Amino acid sequence: MMPEVDLPAWAELVVAALVLAGAALALLGSVGLLRLPTFFERVHAPALIATGGCWCVTLGTVIFFSLQRGEVAVFPLLIAVFIAITVPISTVFLMRAGLFRARQQGQAVPPSVSHSVSPGGQDS
Repeated sequence: MMPEVDLPAWAELVVAALVLAGAALALLGSVGLLRLPTFFERVHAPALIATGGCWCVTLGTVIFFSLQRGEVAVFPLLIAVFIAITVPISTVFLMRAGLFRARQQGQAVPPSVSHSVSPGGQDS
């Protein structure tokens, strides 16, 4: 086990600023989730903010553990990379499910841009 090293004041300030910025972004996303009126508007706030907030907290974590241990800490970056990959994918699937449900209920949403062609050559 490596001995813990006290961080310089500038590093503590940078880490604190990054973690607070991440928390503020998470709060902003939560407020957006509560205040925006429709599902399609509400789904954007947490998706964008989760990624931004996660990156701020992750950078703060990387700086903290890198300076404390004396070597570059890359393990927190894995969390941010997985979130950066999975959040947009899950958001797309939620939006598609929301569009499908809205179309089934007859709500005014944009028409589907995909279409299938029947074997006879006519659009269905």
